[in-house]
Amino acid sequence: MSDKLDRLKALAEKAETISTYEIERKKNLKRLEGLYEKLHLQEKVETFDKLFSFNAINLSGIGLSGERLGQISEGKYAQMIAISSVEEEGRKRSKNINLRYFGRVENLEENLKRDILEFILRWRLEKSFRGVDHYRQLLKRLDAASNAGG
Repeated sequence: MSDKLDRLKALAEKAETISTYEIERKKNLKRLEGLYEKLHLQEKVETFDKLFSFNAINLSGIGLSGERLGQISEGKYAQMIAISSVEEEGRKRSKNINLRYFGRVENLEENLKRDILEFILRWRLEKSFRGVDHYRQLLKRLDAASNAGG
């Protein structure tokens, strides 16, 4: 009886983890899409889903790392830059794309600065979720191929 109860508890914990993951992801996507519109990024990236074709999105003029999060670099300009891969002459190289220029960092309103930071962090979170999904799908294909072959 205890073994069945332990299995049931483990299953409930697993279901809760999956549920939490999906709820967090849906909330993140909804907020991210709102920020995409609020920051007028559709002027450079015509559809929301195309944002995830970029390899990275960076920010100049405002710190994104843990200890420098939100700190401005005096005299610099705030600019959101997307990085994509392009193939030229048979070689892949990185290409920077200006998503939005915001002006001098010391002139930014606090709410705008916060929205910019939140957008990039939420984009990176969704990008990581999509990476997890990609590897989950590959593992399922590998398992299916293993089960079909033997």
